[in-house]
Amino acid sequence: MTGLRVGIIGYGYWGPNLTRNFFEIPSSDLIAIADLNEERLKQALLKYPQIHAKRDYQELFELDLDAVVIATPPATHYSIAKDCLEHNLNVLIEKPLTLKSEHAETLIKLADEKDLTLMVGHTFEYNSAVHALKGYIDSGELGQVYYLDAARLNLGLFQRDSNVLWDLAPHDISILLHLLGKPPISVSAQGSPCVIDGIHDVVYMNLEFPDNISAHIHVSWLDPCKVRRITVVGSKKMAIYNDIENDSKIKIYDKGVDVPAYTNGFGEFQCNYHSGDITIPNIHFTEPLRQECQHFLDSIVNHTEPRSSGRAGLEVVKVLEAAQHSLMNGQTKEIIQW
Repeated sequence: MTGLRVGIIGYGYWGPNLTRNFFEIPSSDLIAIADLNEERLKQALLKYPQIHAKRDYQELFELDLDAVVIATPPATHYSIAKDCLEHNLNVLIEKPLTLKSEHAETLIKLADEKDLTLMVGHTFEYNSAVHALKGYIDSGELGQVYYLDAARLNLGLFQRDSNVLWDLAPHDISILLHLLGKPPISVSAQGSPCVIDGIHDVVYMNLEFPDNISAHIHVSWLDPCKVRRITVVGSKKMAIYNDIENDSKIKIYDKGVDVPAYTNGFGEFQCNYHSGDITIPNIHFTEPLRQECQHFLDSIVNHTEPRSSGRAGLEVVKVLEAAQHSLMNGQTKEIIQW
């Protein structure tokens, strides 16, 4: 049985990784790669001499494909994805889904009307450590979640047609939505354009979720250390997911504080702290991108809605839009309309 016929649109920063996975997965048949850059196409042909190499992605419509994977700059996502859906192709598109929520809604409606799969590359939703962390939250082992803190820092990659909010924050927003299982009520953001005028390379976001849960996201292109960390603080225990670690991506800290019952005087007010063991769970880790690509193919074959569906992508875009508005308007608190 042959696999689904897949084409890749965009062979730049992330395209080679997607190409490798769809080439290696048995249920996929990699047919073509499209990229405007002739040199990139030459590099692709050196690795995959059997594929069709096209500069114009619309030439892929003549190759009887089942699906396309879009890994082009975000500003092009909407127009290319719409064109592909209109040509009856299932679509996996890199984050963010679009740069406008109304464009995301149009793609979702079009995919629904044509009974096609529309999926977003929220890769961390396919990360075994993130799944394990969600399990600790859902099981109640951490207790009531008080707040979450996310940091995604590095030196680069600077871009002139985007900012760090739209580049890096989609990862952490999608992780938070996945961990908590519900969208935020509001968001505010502040940041700085340190290197290039008008392009924020450092951003801090504050999100408010239902049940009085708060979350904070710090993203930066301008930091000496590479950081990929999520901290979850609960009433019973605390957890840290550190994606940089190889063997101990999650640590569960048996630490917390108990507030005493009502007292009459300050001298009687004493919090009780506890500090127990640190647990490092054994997580069977497989490449998240491989899991994402396989999930896309399975969703097409089984006619099921993918985990990171177009609707999930729309939620992330709405948060980004509200954060961008806050960023440009004095750190205003933006209520997100769902």
